[in-house]
Amino acid sequence: MQGGFLITKVKQLGDRIFEKVLSERNIDAFNGAQGRILYVLWQEDGVPIKTVSDQCGLAITSLTTMLERMEKQGLITRVQDPSDKRKTLLYLTDKARSLKNDYDEVSDQMGDIYYKGFSPEEIQQFEGYLDRVRNNLEEWMEK
Repeated sequence: MQGGFLITKVKQLGDRIFEKVLSERNIDAFNGAQGRILYVLWQEDGVPIKTVSDQCGLAITSLTTMLERMEKQGLITRVQDPSDKRKTLLYLTDKARSLKNDYDEVSDQMGDIYYKGFSPEEIQQFEGYLDRVRNNLEEWMEK
């Protein structure tokens, strides 16, 4: 079985292509990893760091450095949760909100690259398989 190797290779190539597409479009306000963080916050703003960590698959230690950089770039603000002082909530700035269309265009282009030659049915089936793999991994992590 080569599934794990292939998934890793797809991720590596996808990350490199994403960075190249950003560069070709002259988008330098965020990089690929920051785009994943922004994507989570575009879905729901004002969430705890732990939530972003879980959804991006990034360790909190790695995330902390990235968040500091993003805050300096004016993309996010970190606010102590008024109901639980142990938690820090992440909020998008207006600058980050204004970048969503750029991200969506890059994401659409990535989808075109990933699924070139696939029928809609094949895409649906493939994504179903990937979702099952993701679910298996999440279940294993919860043990």
